Amino acid sequence: MSGWRTRLRSLAIDLGPLRRHRDFRLRTIAASVSAFGAYFTMIAVPIQIMRLTGSTVAVGLVAAAEFFPIIAVGLLGGAVADRFDRRKVVLISELGALGCTLALLGNSLLPEPRLWVIYLMAAGAVSASAMQRPSLDAMLPRYVPHAEIPAASMVNNQAWGLAGIAGTTLGGVLASTSISLAYAVDVASFALSLLVFLRLTPLPRTLSTVVPGVRATLASVGEGVRYALGRKDLLGTYLIDTIAMAMAMPMALFPFFAAELHAPHAVGLLYAADSVGALLAGAVSGWIRRVHRHGLAIIVAALCWGAAIGLAGLMPNLGLVLLFLACAGAADMVSGTFRAVIWDQTIPDELRGRLAGIELLSYSIGPTLGNARAGFMAVGGVRFAIASGGLLCVLGVGAAAAALPGFRAYDTRTDEFALAERQRRSAPGAGSHTPPGGPST
Repeated sequence: MSGWRTRLRSLAIDLGPLRRHRDFRLRTIAASVSAFGAYFTMIAVPIQIMRLTGSTVAVGLVAAAEFFPIIAVGLLGGAVADRFDRRKVVLISELGALGCTLALLGNSLLPEPRLWVIYLMAAGAVSASAMQRPSLDAMLPRYVPHAEIPAASMVNNQAWGLAGIAGTTLGGVLASTSISLAYAVDVASFALSLLVFLRLTPLPRTLSTVVPGVRATLASVGEGVRYALGRKDLLGTYLIDTIAMAMAMPMALFPFFAAELHAPHAVGLLYAADSVGALLAGAVSGWIRRVHRHGLAIIVAALCWGAAIGLAGLMPNLGLVLLFLACAGAADMVSGTFRAVIWDQTIPDELRGRLAGIELLSYSIGPTLGNARAGFMAVGGVRFAIASGGLLCVLGVGAAAAALPGFRAYDTRTDEFALAERQRRSAPGAGSHTPPGGPST
């Protein structure tokens, strides 16, 4: 009996980083609160456009409007994260996103809301997020020890998953009733997240978030890009995820899919299903610390994501659709965790912000292109667009995996960059990972 209990405990998620490290805890809470509100806006925008136009193409164009800001601002945001205080960058970006949501709220209260305002503010909110995420992501490996990064990455993903479940479920219900109230909830969430972000303490000077000699210029961005291009393991993480999301992301079609399933009230459940799957996968994620072939794990997870999305598009009823969307979310959780571990355990701090900007492109461009693809392919039918996207994902990921033998063979125990970063952070005088005052429980 005790043997089974030991095995079950070994599967449970490790919450140690959340208990031991105050600033990691605050960062996680603030980011989750912000994400919770953002899901209300994420759902409200396509529902509002659908009501205004009745067009899947018009909904897909939201993703197209967001595409170029992600590229331009994401790369710049990475350089900014290595040049300026990352905490201040996060706060200023949060204020920018708040302004865009306030504009969406004001527009929704007009007798005839302007479609161009929705597109413009959606692009503005994405720009603010693209500026913020490199700094936010670059904070994580500085708030926990090197050995705790896998556990911290899973906790971070679980927190986002909880925000996703609550935000999409409640956001779907509220946006179906009142677009304006959905935007108002997002505004309120910004107020709370800003208060928590303000409590973060600066990092110790030995691990300063302001890297001497780094400027937020195109040359600085180019340095980060050259470093990424020289790392086949990093390129593998970007390529596999971009293909998977660009081919199979179905979320732009959920309002139409819910109507086709004769369950328009369940649109929030469609958005929440992948987060539920991710949460369940994370709850039994103890096995992750025993996996060392991270590249292979990412490939398998991406294949499972595509297969699950394709099957969801073929299912005859809401229950089975939700089941396969949850399976897709579980696979995406596994992929995202191992990608984050590779990034956080192998990239030097002086490049962490710029590489986080490139990572932002990899996990943002894919879904953006995927939603645009889904919207345009839906002219052949909503189910066709979703199911064919899943098939394209499996084929694309399989081809990329075959072309990247080095990525398939990645092993954290032997990888030169992982070993070098582990040694650097454990060297005498490398500095504490904990802000002044020590860890707090």
